[in-house]
Amino acid sequence: MRFLRESRRRGSQLLVPFVAACLVSYFAYYTIDGHRGLKSMTRIQSEVSTAEARLDVLQTQRAALENQVGKLRSESIDPDLLDERARAVLNFSKPNDLVIRQSDK
Repeated sequence: MRFLRESRRRGSQLLVPFVAACLVSYFAYYTIDGHRGLKSMTRIQSEVSTAEARLDVLQTQRAALENQVGKLRSESIDPDLLDERARAVLNFSKPNDLVIRQSDK
């Protein structure tokens, strides 16, 4: 009988530290391995740095395209110059144009 009383007393004394240790272990595990833990944070930071690098490339491409589009606006280019360059690049002429060929010499 004395043994049972002694084991219950010691068991109740060990219950609080055991529950506390379980809680600490639970929170420590989820701090490292949980949905928002340290491992997830490093993975998300890696994804963010990859996305930022891609954003920089896309912003550079967009700036280049905006520059090209800006050159095509009617207020920034002479229509006669545009017509002349289009004919030279595309090798076209109007039906009533006079073409004079020059020799390469």
